[in-house]
Amino acid sequence: MIQRIQSILLLGVSICMGMVLAFYIWSEVNPETSTGILFSPMEMKVIDMGEMPQDSSDDVITQTESTWYLAALAVAASLVALFSIFQFNNRLNQMKLGALNSLLMVSYLGVCFFKVNQFEEIVMPQVQGGFHLGFMLPAGALILNALANRFIRKDEKLVKSVDRIR
Repeated sequence: MIQRIQSILLLGVSICMGMVLAFYIWSEVNPETSTGILFSPMEMKVIDMGEMPQDSSDDVITQTESTWYLAALAVAASLVALFSIFQFNNRLNQMKLGALNSLLMVSYLGVCFFKVNQFEEIVMPQVQGGFHLGFMLPAGALILNALANRFIRKDEKLVKSVDRIR
């Protein structure tokens, strides 16, 4: 039953977690030294912006660090949500997959927050960086996942009450 509300919510979770790969998680720019950090699910880049910070043609990447594990967590959460949609016959299994998905998304957000605190020290600790959609989409997906789990539980209670009446 793909048309159920929880299926639509789980599809939203999958789309949000898939879109995470296209956006930056966090960035910070030090105006004094014209250096900046771009943190995405695939890598962290420290960029020297040169004389003209507005012109990106003279940007030099001075340091990189691979963060592929964040992309793997996002893809795993997206795939678990998609798989969960097609488990509509087994609502208990669907609830377990929802709990696993919540764990994956909380892990993603926790690792992002940890890495942001770690990367903040590289450029300038006094300057605050800004969070982008790559950090906010998983938070939205977590809310959608919680709502989907609530509707799945509601369906399970309805089925049990109908079975009792028979």
